[in-house]
Amino acid sequence: MNNNQKSTGWRANKWIRAAIPALLLHFSIGTVYCWSLFSEAISADIGWGKPAVEWAFSFAIFFLGMSAAFLGKIVEKNIHLSSLIATICFAVGMAGTGFFIYYGSNHTHSVLALVGIYVCYGLIMGIGLGTGYLSPVKTLMLWFKERKGLATGLAVAGFGGAKAIASPVMEWLQPKVGTSTMFYILAGVYFIMMFVGHLLLKKPDGWVEPTNTDKSQSILATIKTKGWANYIGIWVMFYINITCGLALISQEKMIVKCVGLAAFAGIISTFSAIFNAAGRLGFSAWADSLKDRNTIYKLIFTISIALTGLVIVTSGIKNAALSTAGFTDISIQNMLLVVLVLALIFMVNAGYGGGFSNVPTLLSDHYGMGNISAIHGITLSAWAFAGLSGNQLATWIVSKFGTPIKGTLHGDEVVINPTGYQYVLYATIALYLIALCMSVFFVKKSDKALAASNNKDDDSLVKAAE
Repeated sequence: MNNNQKSTGWRANKWIRAAIPALLLHFSIGTVYCWSLFSEAISADIGWGKPAVEWAFSFAIFFLGMSAAFLGKIVEKNIHLSSLIATICFAVGMAGTGFFIYYGSNHTHSVLALVGIYVCYGLIMGIGLGTGYLSPVKTLMLWFKERKGLATGLAVAGFGGAKAIASPVMEWLQPKVGTSTMFYILAGVYFIMMFVGHLLLKKPDGWVEPTNTDKSQSILATIKTKGWANYIGIWVMFYINITCGLALISQEKMIVKCVGLAAFAGIISTFSAIFNAAGRLGFSAWADSLKDRNTIYKLIFTISIALTGLVIVTSGIKNAALSTAGFTDISIQNMLLVVLVLALIFMVNAGYGGGFSNVPTLLSDHYGMGNISAIHGITLSAWAFAGLSGNQLATWIVSKFGTPIKGTLHGDEVVINPTGYQYVLYATIALYLIALCMSVFFVKKSDKALAASNNKDDDSLVKAAE
């Protein structure tokens, strides 16, 4: 075999053995973000209020992060076992959710149905989410050594973009077959997709895992090499980015209605998902060209602070709502405010996605590839806690501040709280400022970034001498 044939085979393998399996896994598990499309239907079917049902999604995100944290060692040791666990748990959890929706529809207000949904959608699917999210990441970074950010961004973009692809399918399927049957069908489809991904996923030939007598001690020792303040800074800024993202995204639909765009809520939701996916791919690919990947987080937080500050200063949400006649039309006077609010929504979605895709590569720059799956898994515990705090923070603020206003949206009477949504921004801008401080003062430059800076300084000295 000549060099050209070897090169072509390598290029084919990195797509077949890493990129395609990662997309199959992440496009499947990313549909967890479609929850809002059927949560009201589940509530109606089983006879429980929406607040009680909503905990299923919070549990799913919580167990995603915690399973990633505790099962990271399995992913590190055997990606085929972890991807198989992900496939089975996600499909079984989805099918089980369908069963308990069916059971609840025949036994209204059944505690068993509600708890069953918590266990299946929250716990079992959550385990599938965590292991499925982690399984292809290290493999991608091993295959795409020179463009690690692009590779991980591509896969994680699949997780963020899954909502944009799956949403219209679910909206078409649900009325035709019912909510429970829809879950059965999706469980079958996603099992096939993920199982194919599981079969294809493979690390590069010649890669030998580092051997350690005490793997858990090795992980702690690896983190300690850069100092705990450095790792805590990464964990906290990751946690804050998710919390702020979820706080705004959870109120996105009502904010869109509030500023007179109820008719375009579905389109805006799709665009939000596209920005989320684009942020995952774009920010991570951009980071490949930077000496220090932490620069991306500084940019994300700075832009988010600037846009949030503009909407606060202009009272964008509140004034756009109050100047929208009957909450149905957009006047020329408030058009700029509406554009500003949409820019904030889209940018927060992009930064939310970009924060996810840059974490594994930032960690690999600091701590190397040896234990990256385990360290990444531990770091995803930030996602678990943010999944519980982000939505609830925004909901609490909206319930405690401002005065609900009744309005008419395309013939339907709704209750909105523009001041409450505006107050959510006070919390998020404060958190973004803390995250920026963490990024600037706590997260040190990686060895790679320091080496790149030193090389640049050496080159400058040589040119000056010449």
